[in-house]
Order: sequence, then structure tokens, then C-alpha cells
Amino acid sequence: MIPIPYLLFLGDAPDQLAAKVAQGIRDWRPENAVGQYRMPGCGADVGMDDMTLGEAWEAGARTLVIGVANRGGVISPGWKEVLHEAIGMGFHLASGLHNLLRDEEDLLHAAAASGVGLHDVRVPSVAYPIANGRPRTGKRCLAVGTDCSVGKMYTAMAMDREMRARGMNSTFRATGQTGILITGDGVPLDAVVADFMAGSIESLTPDNDPDHWDMIEGQGSLFHVSFSGVTMALIHGGRPDALILCHEPTREHMRGLPDHALPTLEQLRDTALPLARWCNPAARFTGISINTKEMEESAARNYLAELSDRMKLPATDPFRFGAAPLVDALAEFR
Repeated sequence: MIPIPYLLFLGDAPDQLAAKVAQGIRDWRPENAVGQYRMPGCGADVGMDDMTLGEAWEAGARTLVIGVANRGGVISPGWKEVLHEAIGMGFHLASGLHNLLRDEEDLLHAAAASGVGLHDVRVPSVAYPIANGRPRTGKRCLAVGTDCSVGKMYTAMAMDREMRARGMNSTFRATGQTGILITGDGVPLDAVVADFMAGSIESLTPDNDPDHWDMIEGQGSLFHVSFSGVTMALIHGGRPDALILCHEPTREHMRGLPDHALPTLEQLRDTALPLARWCNPAARFTGISINTKEMEESAARNYLAELSDRMKLPATDPFRFGAAPLVDALAEFR
């Protein structure tokens, strides 16, 4: 177990999206963190108190969590001074980056000398099977997006929270580092060997009660040339009954790909549904989740109403306006 509470390390994150790991913890498990640590030039702010390492230690923090998800998932050399200082003070380190803490010899030796732990959450902990595609009991819902970082995890978590509040039988299934750090369990999908990715999601969403919903955290995008593989694995391994379209309407191009425009929601629907029905012929889209963070409230509500009318599906920003319309559709699911 990773000792709590955390100090969220934002480092030199260039923008808010780069700090999505810290933001996710801040939004969903604020009780697990005492504050944030930002280096000079940091372009992100998750809305917690800025603290020095000493202040955070006095406030009870015992783990410095790297809350940055940069392209390639690397530990920046510019962070090392802070990481070493934290280790020397007795902080554990936790990270979801591809570049593992344990593979950094200097950090490994420093941690051993100080008697603290290096927690790499993006390391598969079990041997996963190859997917078989067989039907499973229970129901599954998967969020798919027009791009990376458009709110797929927030959609699944918001729906799961609303379902639990209604007394519905639901479990959030984490598939990425942020979800795992929030819930303490899940599959680090993009670190699983490709042949076993779909099988890992089958293992994550096993047979269950007929009324039980697995709310599967989405990853990547079918249209993102860098990360489409994880999305396909989720569609085939998850074998979803219900799918949610996710989109961020103010984005000018795909995350990290300035030469690639986002697909329309209609293109996503028409591409993802045949792939889902290849495994589960009964799969269907049941709602639309829109990340309206960058929109004024009135513009956001108008956009959602127009979108719902155009696509004949309930549309909401589940984090800003609530997940009720999306959960209503699952409650009526047959």
C-alpha cells in the first residue's frame, strides 16, 4: 500500500492537462492529499495549497506522488533534486510514469539508504491471459473518446458515484495510473504486453451478478495514431453492453498531434460501434459525456442541448452538471 496522505508533485508541468494525475487525485480523493509542490515555471495548478517539502511533512504527508503525465512518461532530470530531497526527508515516492522509479539507479540507492519505498503503479502485478471473447455475466459500460484526456475516467467515476448513490450495483474499473492511484486497484493497461491487453480487461471485468455494472475507465482514442491500441483492447476485452461518447469541444487538434484534427462524435460513433458489436452484438451507445471546463455555463448547456437533440442521446458534463442523464439510460437498460 502507498502511504497516505500525499504531496502532489506538479514539477514543471507545462499546462493543466499535463498534471491530470494530480488533478484526478485532487478531484476524487482530496482527503488523500495535503497540498501541491510546483517548481518554477510550472503551468499547472490543481487548486491545493502550495507547500514546501518541509511544510508538507509537518502537515502529515508521507508520499510524494508524481502527478505529471508527460508525453512518453519520463522522469525529467530537472525533477531529480526535489526527488532526492524528498527521499532524504523520509518521503516515499509514487509514480505512474512509464519511466520507472526503480530503474533510476540514483533514486533506488537513495531510497534504500533512507528506508523508503519507490512505488511504480504502472507495473502489471499479475500474468494476464490471452483474451477469449466469451460472453460474461453482468453488464459493462465503456467510455470512448474523440481524443486522449477528454474525460473518459471522470465519466466512469461520476457515473459510478451516481449509481452507488441510487443503490445500483456498480464498480469502477481503473485501467490507468490515475485511476489506480485514486482507487488502489486496477490494470495499468498501456504497460501490459500487447498480446495480453484485451485479456487483462477480461480479467478485470469477470462474471458478475446480472444487475452489476462494471464502469470501465477508457484510454486513448481509436483515432489517435499514438494510442489507438489501448482503446481497441478495451473495446474487445471489455465487451461493453453500453458505450458513452466523450469529447472536449474546444480542442483544436488531437493531444500531442498538432497536424491531426479531432473526429466528429458521429465519426466516433460509426467507427466504434461496429468494433464493439463484433464482440457483443447487443452493444449500443447510451449517452454523451462532454468536458465543458473551458466553456461558459450558458454556452455549455446550450451546446449539450443541441448535441442531445442532434444525436438522440442524453448529453451532459457529468463532473460539472451531474451524471444523472447517463445513469438514467443505464437504469432503463434492457
